[in-house]
Amino acid sequence: MNASALAQSAYGPRTGGAQTARESEYQVFLRVTAALSAARNGGAFGPLCEALNQNVRLWTTLASDVAAPENGLPQALRAQIASLAVFSIRQSFAVIAGEGGVDALIDVNQAVMKGLRGAPANTA
Repeated sequence: MNASALAQSAYGPRTGGAQTARESEYQVFLRVTAALSAARNGGAFGPLCEALNQNVRLWTTLASDVAAPENGLPQALRAQIASLAVFSIRQSFAVIAGEGGVDALIDVNQAVMKGLRGAPANTA
């Protein structure tokens, strides 16, 4: 099972017709990033922990997918995704420990979302 399929099963059913794997991945990132943003703005610890848990699950799934020998992405891209996963997971736990904020996590997720949409990562 690839990252898209795992993410889809972890985060719920599709909301419409057939989606490409890229669209499904984008939707998962969108939901997780929206949860992080809402939790950041809401100030309550429970929703923040749930949003961070979703983020860790997403990035753990991606890390597992790019580590699989059958993954067809170029090795350099796989390494970059794995590096982002390590950062995102560590930062998520740092936020829980009160040692950081969610802004960096939101920024990373939004950059990936832009990549999934084919937009340059440095655009707003």
